[in-house]
Amino acid sequence: MLERTGVQSPFYTAEHEAFRDVMRRFVAREIEPYAHEWDEAGEFPRELYRKASEIGLLGLGFPEEYGGVVADQFMKIVASQELAHAGAGGVSSSLMSHTIGSPPIARAARPEIKARVLPQVLSGEKISALAITEPSGGSDVANLKTKARRDGDHYVVSGEKTFITSGMRADYLTVAVRTGGEGPGGVSLLLIEGDTPGLSRTKLKKMGWWASDTATLHFDECRVPAENLIGEEGQGFKIIMHNFNSERMGMAASCTAYARVCVEDAIAYAKERKTFGKPIAEHQVIRHKLVDMAQKITASQAMLEMLAWRLGQGESPVAEICMMKNQATQTMAFCASEAVQIFGGAGFMRGVKVERIYREVKVNAIGGGTEEIMKDLASRQMGL
Repeated sequence: MLERTGVQSPFYTAEHEAFRDVMRRFVAREIEPYAHEWDEAGEFPRELYRKASEIGLLGLGFPEEYGGVVADQFMKIVASQELAHAGAGGVSSSLMSHTIGSPPIARAARPEIKARVLPQVLSGEKISALAITEPSGGSDVANLKTKARRDGDHYVVSGEKTFITSGMRADYLTVAVRTGGEGPGGVSLLLIEGDTPGLSRTKLKKMGWWASDTATLHFDECRVPAENLIGEEGQGFKIIMHNFNSERMGMAASCTAYARVCVEDAIAYAKERKTFGKPIAEHQVIRHKLVDMAQKITASQAMLEMLAWRLGQGESPVAEICMMKNQATQTMAFCASEAVQIFGGAGFMRGVKVERIYREVKVNAIGGGTEEIMKDLASRQMGL
């Protein structure tokens, strides 16, 4: 019932399943054997970006003219969920940071910027990141404080961004700045290159996602060419909001898959581990835990796939996407906790997937919009 496959679903075609096989082999060969080592090291080889590009992973959903690959919502779900099987959220988040950093470029940047930047990112040569969150706030995008004042044919940027995934290694930063007055109408987006004078970076240490580099970015009078404006001045907030829906769907897919990893590993362990003369899987209390986990995963996957179908029909179910993210992060939290409990002392030891996933629960409940913000956004959409 919990197999990582869409064969029994009407939403997945032979093309989806073929890509699933490619992804599964890639993760088994290139990520899973090294996940613990990379987590302990706090980074993974930059070469992994190129390898991911070679199988079409980095280009999913981006325009073909820049090296992208045509992909629907279900192809993206396949990619996210197969990556999650390694139980290495830090690797996945940085490897795929371009999926939040580059869509604004593809959607709204000048043609010459697209032609220069996107092929480098989608080939794995360069790394793209999104920089919105600031020390003074994250989800409250409309009140961000980093300023960009126009000076001739440049913008001069001053301020700070923090908790930026791929922040240390990113070659291209899509940065939310304030070019106008207060509120969402004063927010714009700029593409800032990683070697811009005045840009410095501070590496951050985290509870989880150790293999992902995360940074605070400091902009000290950085001069950025005006042609690097993404979209029009004052249109940044709308572009960011569009970006959030995609990010939240991706996070929901991953969290549901991390939960599935937890139950799969817990089932395997429960069949082998013995107490009182029999495998712990034969104890009713353990069996019931596993059923509760499976029930939540099945419900989350069904909700995810129906929302993906609705998006494919041209709908924009914002409230449901917010609820979906919460459903998935809460499912992950429940399953990670129960899996560690089933593993007992072994689950408290570093080196097993369930321990690593347990450490990564909170970042998913915070990133992309906190659970509390998701509820508030959903309630507004419901007219409350």
